[in-house]
Amino acid sequence: MKTQWLFPHRYRLIGWFILIPCIILGLAALYKEFYFDFLTIDLRSTTQGKSGMSAFFEPDVINLTDELAALGVIAGLLMIGFSREAIEDEMVSQLRLECLQWSVYVNYIILAVAILLVHGTRFLDVMLYNMFTVLLVFVIRFRLLMLKNSRVLAL
Repeated sequence: MKTQWLFPHRYRLIGWFILIPCIILGLAALYKEFYFDFLTIDLRSTTQGKSGMSAFFEPDVINLTDELAALGVIAGLLMIGFSREAIEDEMVSQLRLECLQWSVYVNYIILAVAILLVHGTRFLDVMLYNMFTVLLVFVIRFRLLMLKNSRVLAL
């Protein structure tokens, strides 16, 4: 079976090396206001001359630490979730597809509950975490089922 859309098997380890520090960096940026100074960009020169509401709402200085963390989490989860297995057969492909479908369902159930129960600015926090829910649930479920299947096959 040809699986042309999967990363090579070694990318899973690379994904873990990207994911763990980026989760820590993202949580530090979000909750402890930790930022790298070298990722700070001064936009004052580009916003001069703008008038009206856009100039009022645009910040003068931005820091890209949280964006770097988010991109790292996405890249890491993609590499972990969509790297070939050592033995990539039809069972693994079917399991991967079912886990992906299951994670989309779970993601939208969580989102629907959040729409009903969470309001105001807290909803933005829910949406922030919701960006990663599909990939995170997929990786967790797929890895757990692969672990379960490897134990069953070992018996």
